[in-house]
Amino acid sequence: MGVGVTVVRDGMVLLGKRLGSHGAGEYSTPGGHLEPLESFEACGRREVREECGLEITNVRFQFVANVAKYAPRHFVHVGLLADWASGQARVLEPDKCEGWGWYPLGSPPGPLFEMTRLALVALRDNRVYFDTDG
Repeated sequence: MGVGVTVVRDGMVLLGKRLGSHGAGEYSTPGGHLEPLESFEACGRREVREECGLEITNVRFQFVANVAKYAPRHFVHVGLLADWASGQARVLEPDKCEGWGWYPLGSPPGPLFEMTRLALVALRDNRVYFDTDG
């Protein structure tokens, strides 16, 4: 199971260009795998700190998705929404991310990682559920 965090600040969203794994070359929000016995919120906060060094606040549920786009990999994804609290985004995992930047919510760069695409649709359309058909 994966957890992603849509971090927003002044109408902008934090995105990084993925390297290495599935979705390489696509822009993504911070996120990763849920550790055993970890809460969704704790996972989201940890991933944001580990990947880009930011602190977040007002962490809340955004959506859940059943994602098969990267078959044969199959993901159940929990999307969280959070507000930026402090810190400068920096690359802390250079093998996983080329760089972080703040982009307008209405015009993000492309291509987008599927879970990030769904996060932006969820935010725009107030949707909370996506099945494999997106």
